[in-house]
Amino acid sequence: MVSNAVAGLMDEYKRFNGTTMNELFAAEAGRAEKYTLNFEGMTFDYSKNRFDDKVLAALFELAREHNLESRIEDMFSGKKINITENRAVLHTALRNFSGKPVTVDGVDVMPEIRRVLAKMKEFSEAVRNGSFKGATGKKLKNIVNIGIGGSDLGPYMVTQALKKYWAEDVQCYFISNIDGTACAEVLGQVDPEETLFIVASKTFTTIETLTNARTCREWLVKALGEAAVANHFVALSTNAKAVAEFGIDVNNMFEFWDFVGGRYSLWSAIGLSIALAVGYDNFEQLLKGAEAMDKHFRTAPLEQNIPVIMALIGIWYNDYYNIHRYAVIPYDQYLKSLPAYLQQLDMESNGKSVRLDNKKITDYATGPALFGGAGTDVQHSFFQLLHQGTEPVPVDFIIPAVSHNEIGKHHEILLANVLAQAEALMRGKTVEEAAAELRNAGKDEVTVEKLKLNKSFDGNRPSNMFILDKLTPFALGMIIAMYEHKVYTQGVIWEIDSFDQWGVELGKQLALKILPELEGGVAAAHDGSTRALIERVRKIREAC
Repeated sequence: MVSNAVAGLMDEYKRFNGTTMNELFAAEAGRAEKYTLNFEGMTFDYSKNRFDDKVLAALFELAREHNLESRIEDMFSGKKINITENRAVLHTALRNFSGKPVTVDGVDVMPEIRRVLAKMKEFSEAVRNGSFKGATGKKLKNIVNIGIGGSDLGPYMVTQALKKYWAEDVQCYFISNIDGTACAEVLGQVDPEETLFIVASKTFTTIETLTNARTCREWLVKALGEAAVANHFVALSTNAKAVAEFGIDVNNMFEFWDFVGGRYSLWSAIGLSIALAVGYDNFEQLLKGAEAMDKHFRTAPLEQNIPVIMALIGIWYNDYYNIHRYAVIPYDQYLKSLPAYLQQLDMESNGKSVRLDNKKITDYATGPALFGGAGTDVQHSFFQLLHQGTEPVPVDFIIPAVSHNEIGKHHEILLANVLAQAEALMRGKTVEEAAAELRNAGKDEVTVEKLKLNKSFDGNRPSNMFILDKLTPFALGMIIAMYEHKVYTQGVIWEIDSFDQWGVELGKQLALKILPELEGGVAAAHDGSTRALIERVRKIREAC
């Protein structure tokens, strides 16, 4: 049965579809100001989207029909909103500086969070000032994070984004892929006497992470001896027994908790590499930026709530316009890894097809596909599709108004490009305008007729614009939390669990069966293609 809010939105789509953004701006001179919000050094202009006041009102009604405001409070209060795993979802508690308790099963989790943060501060400062040394007495200048998924993507993205804040004598490296090349390339660049390895695995059993960690351990032991492991390895884990068996001093084990999902874990001990690279004070500013967005998400009215507005506009496109993809384009080289990070956040969270009531979703779409890259590079790769492809792709543009590297006119040109791309996507160019341009360029009528359609642009392609004053740790924390809350809002409205990830399990299970077969074991039951491929790979490897 279609709900009242959904029926209302269907009616609004029928009424509004066919209206262009050019028409909306022509009809309302103050549209940009009306649909712009400013928050903590960030400008959010969402005026270049396909909506009017009536559409927005229907979207806010949809949110209220799903009790969004109370569902937001459920997350912050420690309710077990991860239904399939019966867990609270409290990455927000990791950046709670209010002094107020946050309880799970009647226990305040804040004292334990503060303890681990204090331990991270003490350790990161000891490494950075040289009081915690390597086995030969040298300062540990190379930080190698070994993890996968959220234990890699988050810290990697943040350290890259905040590279301007790195200590001068620190280098950060990340190993995640089980491909041996990932280890080989990093180990070929670092000096064992000056290298600290961070092994990030909650259970200390993750096959990719532990395989890479053991390879790095063998490399270190070969160079410095078995006793050096305690000086050159730390663990982000809860499995003290396995950590000790690996040779890591359990005093150098940093815990995190079941209420922190992997893709939300950079705020926890998983962020140790961040604190080592940029310093604990800057890591804390990252947390405080996220906390500022948390407070906004929790307290702002829906009509002025940035993550909620982002989420509702996304649902409007995904479920009513049937546009099942969007792009995130940061115009900042430091943010080049942000789209990859957001892919995991969004697609792992909301790539679901089962509702919270344990019924299959058959009548609407959930998580869209996300892609992106750094502007202006991507203008020369996939922007052709954005401007003239058969389907529109909504875009989030992100740029700091002031660069960390104000060299010549570089940043002015970058700013001009991002503003121009958003305008071009919306305005487009009519066939008549294209023809006039060709004639003004002196082209004959045969050429005009041949090229005018190819040089026209449909326009009416939506985008959001986020302008940061400057890319700081605080601003980055705010941006990341903003997308976290956008994703959660969409999950609430789609009635799915945004915090489990069962979809990653099946491939892992089958890989564990195939591995011994590649090594010569008895073949298990497989389809004909997989069985033939296993045999083919074995023959190739045996011949080498």
